[in-house]
Amino acid sequence: MSQRAAKTPATTKKQQRAATESVEEAIRRRAYELYLERGGAHGSAMDDWLRAEREIPSGQPRARGVASRRSSSR
Repeated sequence: MSQRAAKTPATTKKQQRAATESVEEAIRRRAYELYLERGGAHGSAMDDWLRAEREIPSGQPRARGVASRRSSSR
């Protein structure tokens, strides 16, 4: 049992890292979509990234279109 207990923290760290990477990937994809929506104009990368961060909650990537439905119901 001690071997399993020793592996648990490492597994948890790997899972956390994978979750973080998937959230970052979702943000990266959304920021790129925003860039394309603006016609590929340079100079607003930080704005695109920050907007994507607001749209993608940490820990749970959001499907496209959910943000617009959620904001219209407020």
